[in-house]
Amino acid sequence: MTKRKFDIAKFRSIQTPFFYYDTDLLRETLTTLKVESKNYNDIIVHYAIKANANPKVLNIICQAGLGADCVSGGEILAAIAAGFPVSKIVYAGVGKSDWEINLALDKNIFCFNVESLPELEIINELAMAKKKIANVAFRINPDIEAHTHANITTGLAENKFGITIESMDHIIKEAYKLENINFIGLHFHIGSQILIMDDFINLCSCINRLQDQLEKQHIVVKHINVGGGLGINYDCPDQNLIPDFKTYFNTYAHHLNLREGQQLHFELGRSIVAQCGSLITRTLYIKQGTQKQFVIVDAGMTDLIRPALYHAYHQIENISSNAPMEVYDVVGPICESSDVFAKSIELNKTKRGDLLAIRSAGAYGETMASQYNCRQLPQGYITEDL
Repeated sequence: MTKRKFDIAKFRSIQTPFFYYDTDLLRETLTTLKVESKNYNDIIVHYAIKANANPKVLNIICQAGLGADCVSGGEILAAIAAGFPVSKIVYAGVGKSDWEINLALDKNIFCFNVESLPELEIINELAMAKKKIANVAFRINPDIEAHTHANITTGLAENKFGITIESMDHIIKEAYKLENINFIGLHFHIGSQILIMDDFINLCSCINRLQDQLEKQHIVVKHINVGGGLGINYDCPDQNLIPDFKTYFNTYAHHLNLREGQQLHFELGRSIVAQCGSLITRTLYIKQGTQKQFVIVDAGMTDLIRPALYHAYHQIENISSNAPMEVYDVVGPICESSDVFAKSIELNKTKRGDLLAIRSAGAYGETMASQYNCRQLPQGYITEDL
């Protein structure tokens, strides 16, 4: 196993646990994304802020020219604070509250991704009160299975997200009747951590059929938003630091039939930030059990909930030791049996005070942290901070 190099001397002086973001890798990832997305002349990649909302990380992504995909009023404010232009902010989410809709209207964001007829009617009502016109795209649930964890699929009929295909025509016609609504596009999202391109090909086929159906009714769609969902390699991060953006974008280039003048939108999150982030934690104790030994660290499920929530795998390294390998369970201090980062994994022989790096934690790590057990939220540091 090849280890990524960390500046241990600088890490030792920082209170653990903390998130470390390698900004050289982040910038390289953004450059690769921009190069590989040039299959289309008219494309906007929106960064999904839910993946990581660290202000310094957001600022770097904003400087790369990306738009922002937001799913709450707080994320809209975070995007604007980081410098994202409002003309590139899209607002999705199945349950938008009135204050969040009003905020988006006041800030003149680019588009609402609408998920139901009642939501559309409320947006129209609130926009009317402000004498504004709200751009909307309808999130269509394509009922496509994505090969990923059940908890992060979003495009099946059983999921709470989106409007059914059968309802699409009706809701578009309703939108045309509303004076303060401007229908501009269709939005799709089938899930997260997807590595099988056939899932995206199936989405393209669905969009192509729906576009044909709408054209027969002389309905013009100016914007197609295909969401995100591209996964990363959690098993071997050092061998796959930058996701396969080339194959991802080529899949859409070859299989999605865009109409003349249509603008294509993507919403990528995990694939941009996951590999640049690591959770750094300090070993508190080595505990010998009846049949196994435990590495008890000061990070817990409050800092990185993915293993407890999804049984997600993260590669873990003892970055303080080059001693021979031993087998451990790596567990946290939280009073929950699910507070386990990994079971029966090999680490260099570990002792109290050793620093461990839990890799590929740049997405859905810091942003999902909680204060359960009255714990402090972990700090996030970028390369330039150290």
